[in-house]
Amino acid sequence: MKNYPFARTFILSVIVATALTVVGCRCNRTPAFTGAEGEVHLITLDPGHFHAALVQKVSYPQVSRNVYVYAPKGDDVTQHLALASSYNNRPADPTQWNEIVYTGSDFLQRMLDEHRGNVVVLAGRNGVKTDYIYRSVVAGLNVLADKPMAIDRESFYRLLGAFDAAEHNGVLLYDIMTERYEATNALQRALARMPELIGPIDPGTPDDPGIVKESVHHFSKMVSGTPLIRPEWYFDTRQQGEGIVDVTTHLVDLVQLTVVGERPIDYMRDVHVNSASRWPTPISRTQYRLATGKDDYAPFLAPFITNDTLRVFANGRIDYSLRGINVRVIVRWDFMAPQGAGDTHYALVRGQKGSVVIRQGAEQGYKPMLYAEVAAGQDTVAFESTLRKCVAGLAAGDWPGLDVATVAPGEWQVVIPAVYDVGHEAHFGQVMQRFLGFLVAGKIPKWEIANMKAKYFTTTSALQVAREADN
Repeated sequence: MKNYPFARTFILSVIVATALTVVGCRCNRTPAFTGAEGEVHLITLDPGHFHAALVQKVSYPQVSRNVYVYAPKGDDVTQHLALASSYNNRPADPTQWNEIVYTGSDFLQRMLDEHRGNVVVLAGRNGVKTDYIYRSVVAGLNVLADKPMAIDRESFYRLLGAFDAAEHNGVLLYDIMTERYEATNALQRALARMPELIGPIDPGTPDDPGIVKESVHHFSKMVSGTPLIRPEWYFDTRQQGEGIVDVTTHLVDLVQLTVVGERPIDYMRDVHVNSASRWPTPISRTQYRLATGKDDYAPFLAPFITNDTLRVFANGRIDYSLRGINVRVIVRWDFMAPQGAGDTHYALVRGQKGSVVIRQGAEQGYKPMLYAEVAAGQDTVAFESTLRKCVAGLAAGDWPGLDVATVAPGEWQVVIPAVYDVGHEAHFGQVMQRFLGFLVAGKIPKWEIANMKAKYFTTTSALQVAREADN
């Protein structure tokens, strides 16, 4: 794969020089955090994705009830405020957010000038998100951003400059990786990192990788009990980003934690993209109307319409290696899940002694379930004994109630109590709690920062490879 080292060095040097110059002129440093009640003041900037509101689905003692919203007028901010309001008005455990809203055309500059909060929450148009991140940290504001923080090679370089500016200004920059907290993902990672169980991870080959992760999502879905209305720009990959740089961010993050754990990755040395591909999801006019509530395609989508059908490059596949382990990640977007189904996930980590696998299909009732399988030629009795010991160890620690059930000869299910199935939306609160801890500590672990850079290097490099393959 071409890593373009000269371009990287040149562009990065320009960004860093610019960042340090601007930071030296404009930085308004945020006071240190102590964990005191109400000391965190959220700023929601240009919310265009429901994830911005999910950060506020629960209250946190450390976070003030006053939230400053800066956004252009339009459906995006209206829908965001409606969702946040629904949390205030729900019968059970209502929140008490007080949204202080500014919708002038100069919303970004007004936010930077007023500096009324100390943590910027970003979830919306990914095409401008990296610039929002950069300008926020340059102004001395902490940033908690939904994925992806970069959608192409140019924005990746700008993100590197933002990390340097954040370090210079003593502020934090972190992305929202909710999938880390999903129970089957967390337990697969724990078991895969037990060499006594599966042995060393099998490096595999590019054609038969040792790690495979595949995720299927849907444009039409339910959120917080109501049908999700997508903004029209969501279907414009120039604004949203292609699928290969969007949801794959989660998959690459999970791979990194499985392969290296909480250690830093040197992306220029440890990551090699072997091949990548991309393909569109067709969206009919009727489907578009259902997803957006609009009668017709937006004019800016004209370049992506063929034979009266919108083609959204929401699908992608990356074949790459991380520290010698061959990996395949695939993301697919269909319009709507079958009745009774939902988003699905498949994940395989293969070791020399056995594998740990997540399946989420019809057989599992579209709920993710975790399995362990003994490798061919290995002692089945010994593998089962080790599996039960490993699961018992987890149950004695952070995962009480875990158990093992035999599924078939050489295959077992790790039975996870329902109490751990808290749902995707609850994971946003878990990410926020972790970020609040970082604020009090005054730093993000170095491995987290290095691996955010590695993650976006992987996805944006893959996009470039896929586009070159199309030409």
